Amino acid sequence: MLGGYRIEGRRAAEIAASVERAVGAGELEPGGLLPPMRELAVRLAVNPNTVAAAYRILRERGVIETAGRRGSRVRPRPATTGREYVRVDVPEGVRDVASGNPDPALLPSLAKAFAAAAEHSDREPVLYGDDPVEPELARIARAALDADGVPDGPLAVASGSLDAIERVLAAHLKPGDTVAVEDPGWGSLLDLVPALGLRIAPVGVDDEGPLPDEVRRALTAGARALIVTDRAQNPTGAVVSGTRARALRSVLREHPETLLIEDDHGHGIVDLPLCPLAGVTHSWAFVRSVAKAYGPDLRLAVLTGDPVTVDRLRGRQRLGPGWVSRLTQRAVVRLWSDGTLDPAKVAATYGARRDLLLRALAGHAVEGHGRSGMNVWIPVPDETGAVARLLHSGWAVAPGARFRTSAPPGIRITVSTLIEEEVAPLAEAVARAVNPGPTRSYV
Repeated sequence: MLGGYRIEGRRAAEIAASVERAVGAGELEPGGLLPPMRELAVRLAVNPNTVAAAYRILRERGVIETAGRRGSRVRPRPATTGREYVRVDVPEGVRDVASGNPDPALLPSLAKAFAAAAEHSDREPVLYGDDPVEPELARIARAALDADGVPDGPLAVASGSLDAIERVLAAHLKPGDTVAVEDPGWGSLLDLVPALGLRIAPVGVDDEGPLPDEVRRALTAGARALIVTDRAQNPTGAVVSGTRARALRSVLREHPETLLIEDDHGHGIVDLPLCPLAGVTHSWAFVRSVAKAYGPDLRLAVLTGDPVTVDRLRGRQRLGPGWVSRLTQRAVVRLWSDGTLDPAKVAATYGARRDLLLRALAGHAVEGHGRSGMNVWIPVPDETGAVARLLHSGWAVAPGARFRTSAPPGIRITVSTLIEEEVAPLAEAVARAVNPGPTRSYV
């Protein structure tokens, strides 16, 4: 059951720490079955309630999951191991198309923006008690949200999309609650949810976004929150279409108590229209980051939502970092205003690179998906074999295991820096690595 590892401890916290140390060190592998609580209590000479409390701590920390009489197991991808370990180390001479990063050549220069922001801050220093949101940033962000049909609501600023999503989840949910999440979906989010002690209800995705029937099934089964990527879905490139948005809003009207979180990290690199879902449920948040268009190191996302959600987020933020640097906010205002970035040109560039690869893959009868953003998702029959064969051919791709829970296998290719001369040899290498049979769906 546990191999040679012996769980130790007399108190619940000590027992939980013993298990978590073993998971982090790899001595207890994902999927490993833990002893029944009474059996472990006898072995440790403690009260069964003590073991029950330890297992509860481990569940809330996202380390284990319990399935009734089937017992408690180490989570398939516990928070202490992280999906970042499910990756390919890129040897020298191998082309990296796995990273998920934007093309640095398409990012604007930050020097002038931060110099201008610093001069502004010298004239008007931000002090304790000042507004946490730069007024001009709020004005520009609100105008853009209005233009995209996002409902009116108060604004907050967080340190990137994941920070915003974590704070919204923590504002409404408690350990043990279930969150409906896209599958395949963003690996960091699939790590975050169990790390908060929450359960994942996987929801299938096609090129138009989450499947309404699967969303309905998850919410009917008790999921208290739904997280949707509106555009540039990672890893599939899905975009929520107008038809799909209407269907999803219809489902959400049946469950108005659902916490809805929308992630529009693709803003600025996508030329397809936004079809927001917000406003149907009582509690909602809409998150828009600057990472993909302006640079990951800016660590800034604008968030709007219903007044209760935003007020709770701001209140908890005050007790932690306080606010996101107004210096950074002022630099982002400058970047938004100076015209050095042409979002339409950036979107067109990424679109051309995606389309070139998708057409080349289709020429080899390989199924690929990527309506938007900088990634292409390719269903494969043998994920490990495909990744290994591509690495041998000189291409490092991202294993689909980083992005899925119950969805079929796949690989993700980042096209952000792909040049035209590389497309044909990459598609040929993928075809050899995948060796596809009948067309497979990633839903």
